[in-house]
Amino acid sequence: MEITKHFFLNLSIIIIVLFFCFIFLEKNRKLTFSKPSYIIFFIVLLWSCIQFSYHPVPHARYDLRVIPLVIGSLYLGIGPILAAFTVLLRGLYGINLGFYQTIALYVPFAIVAWRLFPWFGKQPAIRRMAISVLISMALGMLSFVGLRFNETESSLLDVLAAYLFIPPLGVLIISYSIEFFRKNEEMKQQLIKAEKLKAVEQMGAAISHEIRNPLTAATGFVQLLQDDYLPRQKRKEYLSIVKEELLSAERVIQDYLTFAKPALETIEEINVKSELRQTINLLQPLANQNSVEIHTDFSIIGFIKGDLQKFRQCFVNILKNAIEAMPNGGYLSVSTEFSQTEVTITVKDTGEGMTSEQLARLGEPFYSTKGKNGTGLGMMVVYSIVKAMDGTIRVQSEVGNGTTILVKFPTISLLNGN
Repeated sequence: MEITKHFFLNLSIIIIVLFFCFIFLEKNRKLTFSKPSYIIFFIVLLWSCIQFSYHPVPHARYDLRVIPLVIGSLYLGIGPILAAFTVLLRGLYGINLGFYQTIALYVPFAIVAWRLFPWFGKQPAIRRMAISVLISMALGMLSFVGLRFNETESSLLDVLAAYLFIPPLGVLIISYSIEFFRKNEEMKQQLIKAEKLKAVEQMGAAISHEIRNPLTAATGFVQLLQDDYLPRQKRKEYLSIVKEELLSAERVIQDYLTFAKPALETIEEINVKSELRQTINLLQPLANQNSVEIHTDFSIIGFIKGDLQKFRQCFVNILKNAIEAMPNGGYLSVSTEFSQTEVTITVKDTGEGMTSEQLARLGEPFYSTKGKNGTGLGMMVVYSIVKAMDGTIRVQSEVGNGTTILVKFPTISLLNGN
């Protein structure tokens, strides 16, 4: 059974090579390969099969050329190219009966496979595998018949087993791997599409809900303003409420636009210490309302480059979330550290904290730890602004022990103008 053993060894090598090829493709999904690349690969594979064939006599060669021929012809539609290369390569080993048999076998096969290729691609996966195996068995049988005219010294059973069992087995393994790889890719694409659709649905629902509330309130007060006998003072009060509700709807839209388009409008030098103090002063009434004490520890210097308005918006959201996480009072610590490469801003609260699941989803589109009172737009904006300013954000939290947020930005030196 020398031929069968040789075929098993060659098949093992082919399977191992293709296995690593599949791993490479899986790890490098962004890479795209052109059809010429696949043609070169199959030509090399075909050459390897013929080069390392088993030939007990000079005019007879036993090899696994059927495998790359069938797979390349049916799955890539390059049958004529592979058949032409097979004939050319076989001619290098001598123009004899075996050479003419190669022409007689593979030229018709290439034509048939080329015509079958469009139809083959439309078949279900299980049918494609069955067709591949049946064609490889037919080619194996024809190869066996042709070789019996050339060489009669080898065992009939050995040659029959080698050509009717090994090539179809190899084709089955490889075609199954291809179909599995395709199915896996299709499932991933469907999952990505489903996630995108889900995000769009959540986005639409959240924005609709957040905008509908102030618009509904504004519509109600506009109807009240239509009363001709409404006192002047009430009219002013209602107009003020309508204005505030419309501004609330505008803020929701602005938060969404900031998340969707985080590009910086203006770049300027930002004094981190000064801007954080202004932000804290702005939120001090909210902190007093929640009985939250704010402690600061700022480094003497610390300048970064970025959009000043977005920087303020970012830390208004962070500090406001921290204060609202302590409805029964607590302590909020805001500190900065300066180094030659970065400015680190640390915001630490003594609030309720978050679970590991909540922490993992923080910043996710339309996910909020506030339940019905939040949409998640605030933290989405924070992550978008930090990323746009080339910064990083890291959140540490534990239920009952509060939350710590560390934001780092690249620093600039005002002394050397960098």
